[in-house]
Amino acid sequence: MSQAGWVHSIQTMGTLDGPGVRFVVFTQGCNLRCGCCHNPDTWERQGGIQYDAVELAERATRYREYFGDVGGVTVSGGEPLLQAGFVKAFFEACHERGMNTCLDTSGSILDDEVKVLLSVTDRVLLDIKYPTDEQYRAHVGCGIDTPLAFLDYLNEQGIATTLRQVIIPTLNDNEQNIAFLKELIATHPCIDTVELLPFKKICTVKYEQLGLPFRFEGYDEPSQTMVARMQAKLQEAIL
Repeated sequence: MSQAGWVHSIQTMGTLDGPGVRFVVFTQGCNLRCGCCHNPDTWERQGGIQYDAVELAERATRYREYFGDVGGVTVSGGEPLLQAGFVKAFFEACHERGMNTCLDTSGSILDDEVKVLLSVTDRVLLDIKYPTDEQYRAHVGCGIDTPLAFLDYLNEQGIATTLRQVIIPTLNDNEQNIAFLKELIATHPCIDTVELLPFKKICTVKYEQLGLPFRFEGYDEPSQTMVARMQAKLQEAIL
């Protein structure tokens, strides 16, 4: 048996977690407590189902014919960097079977084990949540320095990066944030895609079931028009 890890759930034909059609693994456990998190059931490291990395890769190969030229496997969370050794073993097994690998992360951990994982990662979906350290500490549970250092490392290694951000009215739907993201794009050529995602409150029922407060209940969902307008401004910086 190869290295094992804890998995919250699997989506076999995902289309929202990286290019093309993807086999998406959601790991169990997260080191952050984001106010807008829509998966509080992934926070605790205990729970989920234990999977062997190679056996999981074998399961993913059943869907390889649907991946086409750009699809593949994605590991999301929770925070997959908490199980960097397991994800590395899974990605290596996927590469051996001809599958593209994608990592969806907050970039809040950058150590030697994570760097080894990144050496077998084809693309990173990096969630840069806010433009200021103050907002990070208030609404995420860490400072902004490590995610930015993580992005610097991706750029140094030439790893294709999709910059992602959830847009929350009154927090990051402003020109300051647009300028911040444009600067990241200008100084990090590894960023070839930007995805702005609208804040949603459909997760409220999960918090109720878990007996947890949803700290962002008081924030409104953004309009599609506003998110599209911000997306267009950033797309100009990519082209």
